[in-house]
Order: sequence, then structure tokens, then C-alpha cells
Amino acid sequence: MNKFTMEANQFLSRNVFGYFHADFHGASHPENPNFLYKFKNDPHHNWSQQQIRYAINDLNRVIGIDFPEIIKQVKVSTLTVCVVPRAKAESFYRPDQLLFKATVGAYARSTPGFADGTNFIIRHTNTRTTHLRRPVEGFENDGEMPYPGIASDTCNFSGQIKWRDILLVDDIYTKTVNIDEDMVQALFDNEARSVVFYAIGNTARKF
Repeated sequence: MNKFTMEANQFLSRNVFGYFHADFHGASHPENPNFLYKFKNDPHHNWSQQQIRYAINDLNRVIGIDFPEIIKQVKVSTLTVCVVPRAKAESFYRPDQLLFKATVGAYARSTPGFADGTNFIIRHTNTRTTHLRRPVEGFENDGEMPYPGIASDTCNFSGQIKWRDILLVDDIYTKTVNIDEDMVQALFDNEARSVVFYAIGNTARKF
């Protein structure tokens, strides 16, 4: 696991500690966490049930290593686990496209020191899916690109966030996109006591 600082910018009012499991280079890289593609389950993919089950096992293995280490480092009694919602309204997706959130929530419910807050943030309005750079047949990639405040404008936030120590989880962090920075700020705006961030993959810089 790797630690970094999510830096304050026009999306985020303060620095926040963040963690990621591994760099995300792309599918061809031998050490890339390719199981994340199975959770996205985009329309141009056709993953088998076995492939998806393997991906769930891989995700449980990774968070089973990293989450206990995070809670030791942040030194709080309980971390409430929230997940950055997918880009479209939640009702847009099939259950097999929401398995990342479901898997993280199941881990939080079953593990001492964690509380399940994966339903504390629900997307109600479509935003642009930023990782799809090319048109996909049968898929309309509508909605706004990230702007300061987009999380608050397009998501419902539970009142239960107030005064909690939050672990905000995403599949892939990309510094230049600012989706995660804006979501962290929205948690603070909803009176979270503290927020730390975690992603499985960190988009590797290309020089």
C-alpha cells in the first residue's frame, strides 16, 4: 500500500491523506490490477460469471490487506466506509455493475473497526463517464464533466455522515480528474469529522 497527499485545489479546501494499493498502468502491464475492469462491466465487455467471482475475490484480498493498515495509521475507533458512486445515476446500472460498492460494503459490515456507509452517497443525476474516451455502441455518455461542486449537485448525501470519520473508497484515482477531490469536499460540507481516501489503483503518470 502507498500513502500520498490529496492536495487542496479549486475542488478541495484542505489537504487530505490518501492511500492506494498499486499503480494503474493499463491492461497490458503485468502488474496492473486488471480485476477492476470486471467491476466496471461496461457495455463493450462481456465478462463471465466466473471472471466476476474471481474479481470479487481479488478485491476482498486487497482490501483485507489494506483496510486494517489504514485504520491503524489514522488511529480512530471506527471508520465509516463510503464509496464514490459511479458516474451515472444509480438506477442506470445493473446489479452486476455495482458489485464494487457491494463488495466493499460487505467487508465493512463484517469487519471490526469499520461501519458500512456505502449507501450514504447516492448519485441521482448522470455525469460524464471519464474513463470512456471513445464512443461505445448503445451507450450515451451524457452529463457534465467534473466541476467544483458536481458531487453535491448530482448526489444525495445521508445525514448520517455528520460527525463520522469517513474512509472514502474509489476503484481508480486520477489526480487530474478531480472527481475524488470534489467528493471529499462534499463529505466535509456534510459535516464529516474526518475523511481519508483510498483507491485500489492510482493512474500512473506517463512521461
